[in-house]
Amino acid sequence: MNYWLTPPDLYTLLDKEFKFNFDPCPYPKTLNSLDLEWGTMNYVNPPFHKMNGFGPTAFVRKAIEEAKKGRSSFLTLPTQSYVNLLLEAGAHLRSLGRVKWLEIHTQKPMKGPSSITGFFLQGKV
Repeated sequence: MNYWLTPPDLYTLLDKEFKFNFDPCPYPKTLNSLDLEWGTMNYVNPPFHKMNGFGPTAFVRKAIEEAKKGRSSFLTLPTQSYVNLLLEAGAHLRSLGRVKWLEIHTQKPMKGPSSITGFFLQGKV
């Protein structure tokens, strides 16, 4: 499994804006940060695939848990290019949950639906 480090110029730019004081995913990994209290402003570059049984979802859940304690996190996560295109165009996101799409002929809901995000892109005049 490869590690992917944040390019220094990107980290510097983000750190200037957010002022990070904890990195729960350092390289080389020397701690199990999922069992620790995080800092007040965290830079989270998690493994993009499961590593040692934990992947990005575990770090997202931990960041949500930490946010409930008043701690903030900036997470870097892989996304499809069309998601970034919509974000750059000003789209607003809405979780639609796990949508059970209906099969076109039988109208039966799909089994094991994946999470769906709705994107609202408002027209500009």
